[in-house]
Amino acid sequence: MQNPARPLPHNWAARFFTIWSGQSFSLFGSALVQFALVWYLTQQTGSATILAVATLVAMLPQIVMGPFAGALVDRWNRRAIMIVADGSIALSTLVLIYLFAVGQVQIWHIYAILMIRSLGGAFHFPAMQASTTLMVPEKHLTRISGANQTLQSAISIVAPPTGALLLETLPMQGVLAIDIATAFLAILPLAFFSIPQPARARITDKTKVQTGFVQEFREGLRYVMAWPGLLAIMAMATVINFLLTPTSALMPLLVTRHFGLGALEFGLMDSAWGFGVILGGLALSVWGGFKRKVATSMLGIIGIGLGVTIVGLTPANVYWLAVTGMAFAGVMNPITNGPLFALIQSTVKPEMQGRVMSLIMSAAAAMSPLSLMVAGPVSDLIGIRTWFWVGGLLCLLMGGGAFFVPAIMNIESNHYNQHPTSSEKPALSSIAD
Repeated sequence: MQNPARPLPHNWAARFFTIWSGQSFSLFGSALVQFALVWYLTQQTGSATILAVATLVAMLPQIVMGPFAGALVDRWNRRAIMIVADGSIALSTLVLIYLFAVGQVQIWHIYAILMIRSLGGAFHFPAMQASTTLMVPEKHLTRISGANQTLQSAISIVAPPTGALLLETLPMQGVLAIDIATAFLAILPLAFFSIPQPARARITDKTKVQTGFVQEFREGLRYVMAWPGLLAIMAMATVINFLLTPTSALMPLLVTRHFGLGALEFGLMDSAWGFGVILGGLALSVWGGFKRKVATSMLGIIGIGLGVTIVGLTPANVYWLAVTGMAFAGVMNPITNGPLFALIQSTVKPEMQGRVMSLIMSAAAAMSPLSLMVAGPVSDLIGIRTWFWVGGLLCLLMGGGAFFVPAIMNIESNHYNQHPTSSEKPALSSIAD
């Protein structure tokens, strides 16, 4: 069951890609800031604990606020949310610029700024994803998702060396100022182009206005819980995140301890992943995936698991095989995520998409701190390589096993037409499939 066809203006591409381009510049500016701050903390403290705390601080707002942000995204004006989110992030960067300029910056200042930026992202991401559904024809959603994956990977490759070069030529506040300019480029198109809003019932009673947020948050939970396929996908996302998140943290130790190599080879492993994601995103943009989007995503999960397993099983004297495995896993990343986002965008009701997207992302992200805490002691006990090949193999088995789970393979048809709203609360027995 897909959303009914939405009338779109003939110039939908001009509107969408103008907004998309502005947001792309903002993502690049944010990546520069992220690199610059991490490098500053590394240079000033040399403490792994400081860096770990910074990572957790940047994660927690999206983990904690993600589900609530989704409910508000479905309730508020999405264009206003994106403008306020981009503006708040830029304003926090401006405060940091001042602190660096007067020489008063402290570690806790950086933590606070990272938290504010993460909070802005918790609102911005679901707002942009949910808005895409109403701006792009359904048949192009998978290709747009592939383009997004390509963009994110390109930024992850280009931003670090660009940031390093800029730090050699500019003071810290000069590098941070670039984020202000890119935020302006993101906000400017939103001032001229409208973003469609999903239809929702008008609430006039004051009491309902006050309690509506809680009701809508519960509706989002009921929506996911009542949809077997979506609930299964959400569970898979949390498990996969638990298995694979630590691999990036353990990669430096794998390169140095197992392969006996240095920083250059570690950088090459990261680049292999990034270039793989670009190739996979481009391939998905051209191909569009199978007609059944979930089949494309499950194939991608199998590919990621295979690639990570190869990395974990590669002998110490065959480093290039590990590079190949990492590149292959990167290729399969957008093949997994692109169709999944497109599936959600094409099947979830527009007025529910902010909540559903945030619930899935928050559930998956919640596994990251836990997996990082577990992976370290476990890897010290049983070996670094073991986490790679065991995690990759389990990922591969999950992707393959999903083809035999009807709830997952029929996700596009196993949700009922009328999901419960605040005025519709069917009994559990009325939920079909």
